[in-house]
Amino acid sequence: MDATTEYRYNRLTWEEMNEAIEMQKVVILPTGSTEQHSRHLPLEVDAFLAESVCLEVGRRASDRVLILPTISYGLNMHHIDFPGTIHIEPEVFIAFCLNITKSVAYHGFKKILIVNGHGSNSPLVDLVARKTVLATESLCAAVNYLSLAIDAFNKVKDTEVLAHADEIETSLYLHLAPERARMDKACAGSDVIGKYMSSDSTSNYPVRFSDFWGRWTKSGVHGDPTTATAEKGKVVFEAAVSSLIEIVDEWQNWRIAERSDQHTQPTQSQIRW
Repeated sequence: MDATTEYRYNRLTWEEMNEAIEMQKVVILPTGSTEQHSRHLPLEVDAFLAESVCLEVGRRASDRVLILPTISYGLNMHHIDFPGTIHIEPEVFIAFCLNITKSVAYHGFKKILIVNGHGSNSPLVDLVARKTVLATESLCAAVNYLSLAIDAFNKVKDTEVLAHADEIETSLYLHLAPERARMDKACAGSDVIGKYMSSDSTSNYPVRFSDFWGRWTKSGVHGDPTTATAEKGKVVFEAAVSSLIEIVDEWQNWRIAERSDQHTQPTQSQIRW
């Protein structure tokens, strides 16, 4: 393996890393969680699925990307009533991820992409991406990989609710690791629904609100995983991987322009935020 063919960041030596920097590969940071996914899926779901998608992007585009080790923990206090869930305070998560992206930028990589697999991390990875751009000379963007597969999944889905341990996540897990799914324990579940909000803060409601799951469910599922199939999971997987490769190509070629300062008077450039 060398920098041209190796897509796993931590498989390179420091000498080979210099070659990857010269190639200006896009560095991808997968983020997920360790949290309950009902009785039929293990705690690894979010991290495992995000990592699997990213590694497949690496296999198919090894000359353009490097995949960092996955961040397997996230904001999860709302799931803490279910044994095994690990919660990271949002400030800690942001600071930790930012230290990673700033390190990558320090070495000379110009394009960084955070690929998130845990819904509650979404606003946090957005902030990490923004803070990376403001603190470095590199560009950093964030995307939830499932958002790239929704259109494809809509053509094969049997249920309307896409939330947690549901049809889409379970289908993708069945495609990637069917031997670890306990489908005999799968069951449907819903949250508390109002006119403007729901207790799981799903995107089809305008008001954002996420309650403790221990207040409204004993199964830990939101959606209907009983309709999941490995075939649907393959559709999701292929759509996410293909779209991410297109994003990598666009991101790698994105121009970093010179900043243009419009002040006509001296600024207090010593101020730091």
